[in-house]
Amino acid sequence: MTSAAPSVPALAPVLPVVVIEDAADAVPLARALVAGGLPAIEVTLRTAAAPAAIRAIADGVPGAVVGAGTVLSAAAVAEAVAAGARFLVSPGWTDGLLDAMAGAGVPFLPGVSTASEVLALLERGVSTMKFFPAEAAGGTAYLKSLAGPLPRARFCPTGGICAASAPAYLALPNVTCVGGSWMLPPDALAARDWARVETLAREAAALRPAAGRTRY
Repeated sequence: MTSAAPSVPALAPVLPVVVIEDAADAVPLARALVAGGLPAIEVTLRTAAAPAAIRAIADGVPGAVVGAGTVLSAAAVAEAVAAGARFLVSPGWTDGLLDAMAGAGVPFLPGVSTASEVLALLERGVSTMKFFPAEAAGGTAYLKSLAGPLPRARFCPTGGICAASAPAYLALPNVTCVGGSWMLPPDALAARDWARVETLAREAAALRPAAGRTRY
């Protein structure tokens, strides 16, 4: 069994987590993110427009690597991949969901928030995972405490991370990238201010791990 390492985390230091209400916004939004240097885009399956948005980005934005987030079931796995998702992200995992993601033929990031969940994934051959909800589950201090006993685990923390806190996460040796939505402020999306999204994406893409740290 394989996970998303290193294909998705290696694309950029930040994975935008996108909620799209109107599929018509998908292509210009994705183009802005890609132009800003964030090619991997997680479209969450939280709205009715999400599958159409994934399909539109997959078909209309060649530089984008679009994936599906908030994947909760085997049916959602199938729907996302059929729409063109090139990776999958879940907030947690069960054996059935993990089997479905592993069988989908695309990279995946199953979610964890405890040491036991991390250990169980490592036993299943998955070493790169989503840490969620990052801030509520202990943040950088918790991830730092996992590095010693679970050195093979690598994380993409998501949940409550902002531009100010992202560098602290990226400085950790067991963090490959971070997920967040701060480059997609609600007022910019409402105004369809794609230029502002591109600017914020460029700032996020400029974030780098601490000097001397090897990226996964």
